[in-house]
Amino acid sequence: MSEQEFDFESRIIDIPDYPEPGVVFKDITPLFDDAEALAALVDAIAGHFAGRGVTKVVGAEARGFLVGAPVAYRLGCGFVPARKPGKLPRAVYSQTYDLEYGTDELQMHQDALTEGDRVLVVDDLVATGGTAVAAAKLVEQTGAEVEGFAFILELEFLKPREVIAKDYTQEVFTLVKVR
Repeated sequence: MSEQEFDFESRIIDIPDYPEPGVVFKDITPLFDDAEALAALVDAIAGHFAGRGVTKVVGAEARGFLVGAPVAYRLGCGFVPARKPGKLPRAVYSQTYDLEYGTDELQMHQDALTEGDRVLVVDDLVATGGTAVAAAKLVEQTGAEVEGFAFILELEFLKPREVIAKDYTQEVFTLVKVR
């Protein structure tokens, strides 16, 4: 079943006024607790990037782990977590990025990737694009190459592709776009 055949959007639940009034939260957890939906989303992302020489998948903490690890398995490659500060025990590269109010940081083990790796950056959601760019910059710090970006959900109205395009020309692939 291709991503065009599966109705991912019907499995996403809108939660009005969460976490604050006026916000409509998109709850993607039903995609994970439904075996058919989980298989379809993993197959759709992995299938889209199959044959492109991806050797590692990088997923940002924490829900990027839920998407990235099974995609890596399906692609037959390794998975590398991009974590919040203080979570990794060995030498790390760090990358700060801007949030709507303030900054945040991701870290990756320095030996997690090598110059020959072709990396797919995966997360559950792309909103402003900051986390995706930070993960890609961590990939570059190791000498590896970013092959593309993949997400379940894209908040198009926040224009994340414009942010990513400032630094990267690689493809941004999403299963569901919210306008």
